[in-house]
Amino acid sequence: MGLIFRLHKTILCLMAGCSPFCASAQYPDLVAIADQADPAYIQTYDSLLTGRYYFSRKYTSIHLGGDKSVANLRYRPNTTLNMGVGATYRNFTLNLAYGFPFLNPEKGKGKTRYLDLQSHIYTRNWTIDFFGQFYKGYFLNPKGLGNNNSQAYYLRPDLGISLFGLAVYNLRNGERFSYRAAFLQSEWQKKSAGTFLFGGEIYAGSVSGDSVLVPSLLADRYDQREVKRIRFLELGPGAGYAYTLVLKKHWFMTGAATLNMDFGLSREFYGDRSSDKITLSPNFIYRGVVGYNSNTWNLNFSLVGNTILVKGASSKNDYQFNTGNYRLTLAKRFNPGTKLKRKLKWLDPK
Repeated sequence: MGLIFRLHKTILCLMAGCSPFCASAQYPDLVAIADQADPAYIQTYDSLLTGRYYFSRKYTSIHLGGDKSVANLRYRPNTTLNMGVGATYRNFTLNLAYGFPFLNPEKGKGKTRYLDLQSHIYTRNWTIDFFGQFYKGYFLNPKGLGNNNSQAYYLRPDLGISLFGLAVYNLRNGERFSYRAAFLQSEWQKKSAGTFLFGGEIYAGSVSGDSVLVPSLLADRYDQREVKRIRFLELGPGAGYAYTLVLKKHWFMTGAATLNMDFGLSREFYGDRSSDKITLSPNFIYRGVVGYNSNTWNLNFSLVGNTILVKGASSKNDYQFNTGNYRLTLAKRFNPGTKLKRKLKWLDPK
């Protein structure tokens, strides 16, 4: 698969099922991050190089809502667990990862081909989340559901999802609360602090298959039994809160959530006909990190995800799109050598 780096104002993360390789680069145009932080709460390490070793997995799944008497249909992709390395210096971050075969044994979940772009930019006062996903090939969880064989997954190699999104939020207390400490390991949150979040989002997407989305064995249980494809567009404002709890200076837990009320338009396709629906839907973006931070080391487990609810004309129950990225990271900060520092000089503040 192709790997593209535009080092000015761009973050890309490319991951395809045929080649489970992931890379990301970050270089937003910002004033010096350290100058905006309250040193009593946040220790910055702009002049140090933060190196990291990590494991991560991304996903984009869809749930078809059923009545209370039946469970939701949960279609999941068979994505790879990736092992990677990365570094952060000043406002630039680069990560490289690969889904090695020994980390991803075959478990009867079929093959998923995918290109997944999830970019999460953390400045002192803003978060910018970009989602661009193309998935094809899903399995129905748990085993036996929709399948005559109770020990096998129902596979849908034809089922595909395309999803695009942008969410922008302002931090009202960014000088005392640091996302970068939790997610980029380039800062240290020394005291507990929180911040309100205000912003908005926009999403567009579709899901389709060669046949109807509901397995034939379960068709009589779901109102969406005739739906073969759905498209949607949603946008609206949102608000939330983020907080980091610091215990004994080094241990920390960060949690953040935003609730968005989106105006939405969906269109369902049933063979040669279609139907539209206009709705107001609640969507969610959430983040969580737990770990250890010090002047040199950072160890953490993190999750970034969102939930998009889409209503169609065929049913009162939602189509629920879930996207996410969870990661286990070990990071160390150190002074770059003279030669390396000379090569990184172009990243220093002017």
